[in-house]
Amino acid sequence: MHFDKIKNTGQARLFKNDFLESLTKTRPWVIYSIYIPLCMYLIYYSHDTLGYAYSFIAMMFFGALAFWTLFEYFAHRYLFHYEPSSDWATRIVYIFHGNHHEYPRDRMRLFMPPVPSIILAAVVFSLIYLFSLLFTGTGDYAYMFFPGFMIGYLAYVSMHYAIHAFAPPKPLKALWRNHHLHHYKYPERGFGVSSVFWDVVFGSLPKEKEKKTS
Repeated sequence: MHFDKIKNTGQARLFKNDFLESLTKTRPWVIYSIYIPLCMYLIYYSHDTLGYAYSFIAMMFFGALAFWTLFEYFAHRYLFHYEPSSDWATRIVYIFHGNHHEYPRDRMRLFMPPVPSIILAAVVFSLIYLFSLLFTGTGDYAYMFFPGFMIGYLAYVSMHYAIHAFAPPKPLKALWRNHHLHHYKYPERGFGVSSVFWDVVFGSLPKEKEKKTS
């Protein structure tokens, strides 16, 4: 995903219609206010109504949190950085991720807006429920796995926001560096945002230094 010029000010215009354009922007607190109460309720429901022990709920929750990191890596590498061959596919990729690479400091588009976010969250929950039902005979596990997955998403998107909006704290300089190199030098590398673990595993860390040529 390459642009002739990366713009550190301004923002892309995605739709001519003002209403549709407004649906492409959001603030972090809006997304937190949707998903944090939902995740808390689902964990409570899993214990109080479904009767699962908190130890089992915690195991499912943290398993989902770990799974998110792998999902994050593959979604960023193969979905967000898909190289389309048609105009309509190019347009879709630009709406979802390309505009962020052209305008990386647009804070209004660092979190997925509520409408597409809720639609995708509903699809994710339905898929988790379906897999739980197919492999275990009950869909109950979705109520514990989904909160872990979504908290993983919130951690990722919060880290992403911080990287583009603030200077790095000393303990997290490697994460900031990894993502900035992804944006400004190696868009084909550095796909981990909340962690560099999978970049290490799959050999996609940005290069430390350019090799000198003589």
